[in-house]
Amino acid sequence: MVEIKHLTKYYGSKAAVKDVSFTINDNEILGFLGPNGAGKSTTLNIMCGVIPSTSGTVTINGYNIETDPVKAKRCIGFLPEIPPVYVDMKVNEYLMFVAGLRGIPASKKRSHVERVMRRLNILDVSKRLIGNLSKGYRQRVGFAQALIGDPKVIVLDEPTVGLDPSQLIEVRDLITDLKRDHSVILSSHILSEISAVCDRVVIISHGEIQAIDTIENLEDSSNANTVLKLKVQGSSRDTVRVARGVEGVVNVSNITFVKTGIYTYDVEISSLDVRNPLLSALLVNKLDVLEVSEERKSLEQVFVKLVNQPAGKKKSLKDLLDEMTDETQENKDSESASDDNNKSEEV
Repeated sequence: MVEIKHLTKYYGSKAAVKDVSFTINDNEILGFLGPNGAGKSTTLNIMCGVIPSTSGTVTINGYNIETDPVKAKRCIGFLPEIPPVYVDMKVNEYLMFVAGLRGIPASKKRSHVERVMRRLNILDVSKRLIGNLSKGYRQRVGFAQALIGDPKVIVLDEPTVGLDPSQLIEVRDLITDLKRDHSVILSSHILSEISAVCDRVVIISHGEIQAIDTIENLEDSSNANTVLKLKVQGSSRDTVRVARGVEGVVNVSNITFVKTGIYTYDVEISSLDVRNPLLSALLVNKLDVLEVSEERKSLEQVFVKLVNQPAGKKKSLKDLLDEMTDETQENKDSESASDDNNKSEEV
């Protein structure tokens, strides 16, 4: 549906976007993730024909945005970070105006606008001035103008900035619903927002694509790196020995004294199937497990790792997760060796 090839944009000698390439499939929600100033808005503005590129191509439903802009733009509904609404117009007047710009026939404009307002739950404010609406309602009006004309591609640039939690949920539900009839690209610097609704994610930093992968791959990789945090009553030496003897236990580290006879441990396991055999082995050896909690690699850690990697070294999310796991293993082995050297008491 959307194909972006080798997109580059210079402002003077500064490259805001460098050789960016990715695609958006039919009925897909693509997350466009990056820190502030990464080049997200520049890429989307070029994609929607707001500004020209220095080089590269953007094809929307087969139409080149530069050589065939009218047909290409008919396929796009764009909601910029600041909704492009006229505050001195009423909601229905503004949307009727947008419908006219979109080329909706006069005989169908009213019914089309009412259908869009109903979908966005703004019929009850249709006769109010946009300038008197709350931020949440203005955002809905912005969404409505993007849907006028039923474009195949919906482009959303930071659509949830400044919304309260209840409004956030409404917008996320709306974006998920849009997938039925549209392809959606959602730009954000908030990882949890992207992971909540998107099928794939593109991560950009310093104007360059750092990774493109599916949310499923990211979550599956993160699930494979599980740490159980245990609080155990009994000998710390015996606890470490028994735990390390269980098949599937990768490492035991971060041994912390709580009070006489009680320590906490970070036990890294290869899968959740190891949890029950581990707890059983401890109990059989008369080591009482007082607390068990689970810790997984956070998506935020992956994001930070990606956006901070050197330019030109683009790795998949899975590769970065594996690398992070190796680094964590090395750190924990070092901590464990230090703990073994420092702990001479037998409890």
